[in-house]
Amino acid sequence: MSSTSDTDTLQGFIDLLTVSRQPAGGFLGSPQKDGVGRVFGGQIVAQALQAAQATVPDEFAAHSLHAYFLRAGTEGIETRYSVESDLDGRSFANRRIQARQDGTIILSLTASFQRPEDGLEHREAAMPDVPPPDELRPDHSLRLEAIEQAGERMSEAQRALMLRPRPIEMRTAGVLHWMNSEPSEPRAHTWFRTTAPLPDDEALHRAVIAYASDYTLLGTAALPHGLSWFRGELVGASLDHSIWFHAPARADEWLLYATESPWSGGGRGMNRGHIFTQDGRLVASVAQEGMMRKRVKKAR
Repeated sequence: MSSTSDTDTLQGFIDLLTVSRQPAGGFLGSPQKDGVGRVFGGQIVAQALQAAQATVPDEFAAHSLHAYFLRAGTEGIETRYSVESDLDGRSFANRRIQARQDGTIILSLTASFQRPEDGLEHREAAMPDVPPPDELRPDHSLRLEAIEQAGERMSEAQRALMLRPRPIEMRTAGVLHWMNSEPSEPRAHTWFRTTAPLPDDEALHRAVIAYASDYTLLGTAALPHGLSWFRGELVGASLDHSIWFHAPARADEWLLYATESPWSGGGRGMNRGHIFTQDGRLVASVAQEGMMRKRVKKAR
């Protein structure tokens, strides 16, 4: 059962993902309330998708998007989205979106839409055999544990970030990559859902899934190396991000995000992910390459 604070946090999240159409053209995305530092990549992808979804007929649903993060976005300022129509066909539509802050492009995204139809079906990806979410600890309690273990080694800014109310609840099977210092297999399994019910709006649920798909993904490539961004051992940033939406899904019901990293090298890490419903339906696939470098400690 969600609390009043969860509902308020989620409403703020919905507002964050709701872009407004501008009289002069394009859309405006609001900044994260109390956000600091770089903008979370999933936020920009989700807002860009929302801008694109607002320009196609209601019967068309996004089935894929491909994004390039060109520059780091800055928290605290608005993001403007321009949308170009490349195709409006009977079965498919295509949109090109650019996200800008202070006139500078920070993300370029292409989204494709399809009118629903029946077709040949098969599924090769099998849902991993992992404990259900009810048997796992909420990540919030693990963050509190990490804060206690870090003690004075954690800055006030890091502490505030860890304690900030979150609209998406996550439960991880196994050890979180940012807490683990032992090299392990490059695979991770995390359940996620919003902390309170969402409206019955398929476009919004897709946007929330797009937002959440940027969580845990790049961290999977760090698992074989036993290194962590949380401990200041790595420097990283998403370079590109692709999502394929296979079927509608509710983001306020538990979804399993199964990620793997087949390769890292050259200062980059490659990651893939599958998103399943609790009854085992594959509803989305994700791929991302990110910059991943070992932080060089400065000599004193």
